[in-house]
Amino acid sequence: MQRGTTEVRQKGDPPLTGTRVLDLTQVVAGPYCTTMLADMGAEVVKVERLGVGDDTRRVQRYEGREEHEDYFNASNRCKKSIELDLKCSAHLKVGRALAAKADVVVENFAPGTAARLGMAWSDLKPLNPKLVYCSISGFGQDGPSRDRLALDTMTQAVAGMMSVTGFPEGDPVIMGAPLSDVISGMFAAYAVLGAVFNVAQDGEGQYIDVSMQDSLIAALGPRMGEALQVGRSSGRMGNENPIRVPSDTYRTADGRFINITVVNERHWAPFCCAIDREDWIDDPRFVDMSARIRHRLELKGPLVIRFAEQTLDEWMSRLDAARVPYAPVNDYSQALADPQVHHRGLVRKVSHPRSGSIKVIGAPWISTQGVAPVTPPPLLGQHTADVLESWLGWEANAISAFLGSDRPGVQNAGGGS
Repeated sequence: MQRGTTEVRQKGDPPLTGTRVLDLTQVVAGPYCTTMLADMGAEVVKVERLGVGDDTRRVQRYEGREEHEDYFNASNRCKKSIELDLKCSAHLKVGRALAAKADVVVENFAPGTAARLGMAWSDLKPLNPKLVYCSISGFGQDGPSRDRLALDTMTQAVAGMMSVTGFPEGDPVIMGAPLSDVISGMFAAYAVLGAVFNVAQDGEGQYIDVSMQDSLIAALGPRMGEALQVGRSSGRMGNENPIRVPSDTYRTADGRFINITVVNERHWAPFCCAIDREDWIDDPRFVDMSARIRHRLELKGPLVIRFAEQTLDEWMSRLDAARVPYAPVNDYSQALADPQVHHRGLVRKVSHPRSGSIKVIGAPWISTQGVAPVTPPPLLGQHTADVLESWLGWEANAISAFLGSDRPGVQNAGGGS
């Protein structure tokens, strides 16, 4: 925690209470990282381009929500927004002054951009020796791919994810969510937390370089085992599992889908009883996992027919009673309406100054430690005056001169639960 920080952590507060984060990121990966830090109690100040803001403020709006920044709002709750043009010397001076007061700086510019702006680690460390500085990029800050353009879909492709997503007879398929962005943001937050801890121990700042490509490959975990050891890739298997059978998604009588996995022999007999196929329990073709893998196709057809004979609710009741792992295939709205999600309070309502009452996803954990309040995503530049005063100690006349008489600072509005 930097000298001059007004909020001092007390016992029971979230772990990053009193920690200041200067957020130079936009789109998904960086904002996901800084939202995680905000969930742990950090004060996050998001620097946005003057008059423009984060790119996600201007993406195609959802039907019926054309006046609302829903895509931006999904990744930027619990932050303050300040407008700066870092290409302008006066604004750059402010940005560097803010970095001198920060505990953490996170950026996801293209490699080399922060240096051209004068906001790189090498520029800021002399001003703030205890600074933790994290760069997130598609391929890292050096190496042969450093300057390649990268989006989530590009990193899903190059990291091998698309090669195993889809059906054997079809083309490679991207996931329906920005997994590379989110995973790299999570790894960045994880690395930042460790660095903040180290600074508290030895007082030495730290530079962190996070690559989306590295992050996604790391996240593939044990599925990389075969490629790591023998250089062989499993290929696409649709909804099936290469090392467990049966493990697949089936259409039920009411047109819904259910995903089922028999993890080991402990589940095999209960599964057979639940689907009224007790004759399979001791069938030599299916007697253990190795046998079932060899005879995968002999199970697939009968299972497709059997699951089509009853509704999703009927199968859920049967499989619950048998303690067999399964899940209904939900769309996003069904996922948010799940009773367990409601029970845990994951979806939160906040009062946005322009959009009114909106829903956001809160922190996906419950802890005996204090929980940071959920506040609404900011309007562009909403907290410029507030941050200049609270971080830099500017007087009202200096703030007014900086903002210009025709662009008064927008004061805080709205609240959250």
